[in-house]
Amino acid sequence: MSDIAKQKAAEAALLLVQPDMILGLGTGSTAAIFVRLLAEKVKAGLKIVGTPTSEATDKLARALGIRVVSPDELERIDLTIDGADEFDPELNLIKGGGAALLREKIIAEASDRMVVITDPSKQVETLGRFPLPVEINPFGSELTRRRVHERLGWIGLEAATSSWRMATGESLLHTDGGHLILDLACGAIPDPAGLAAVLDDLPGVVEHGLFIGYADSVIVGEARGARIVAGS
Repeated sequence: MSDIAKQKAAEAALLLVQPDMILGLGTGSTAAIFVRLLAEKVKAGLKIVGTPTSEATDKLARALGIRVVSPDELERIDLTIDGADEFDPELNLIKGGGAALLREKIIAEASDRMVVITDPSKQVETLGRFPLPVEINPFGSELTRRRVHERLGWIGLEAATSSWRMATGESLLHTDGGHLILDLACGAIPDPAGLAAVLDDLPGVVEHGLFIGYADSVIVGEARGARIVAGS
């Protein structure tokens, strides 16, 4: 069901693409399906420019013949299509399962519109079932981790646990920017904006996976098609 749902969501998102658009290209399994479908349209003559949110997406898009540019060359981005690990009724998101949250947020913030593509399993009433990724500077990383937990206590999340994201074997995962990922298992995040605020204010935290106010809509793929969810 999940693969079919992702395909349907990506197909629906492709209908939003217009000629000569500058597109933010997301990261993750659902976004990769969209990039592959987009490449078919490009081969058929569609003219667009893509700016990827990760090295993996950049490599995929180039291999498929999509024209790719650095965000440094752009003033603005028309539309970003990206996945999410969770979304709630207000379209708050948790992102970062693919460890690209910093670049994803940079591209989303610069976009006129962000549309999220998911399968139904990502829809929740309250964020937090999926661990929240927090991108951490390697310098003083354990100190920063302790400070993160202190601040979690300020907002009633003292029971949250954390773990460093691993790559392979005993190696810590490093993001495209050279940072570490600390995954916070909160169980539930009743106040996403409050948590975002305390993390935003902490030196050592490069970025976090709470995307609040970024998504304009979510396309949820299902077995027979897709439905669009707007914020409540």
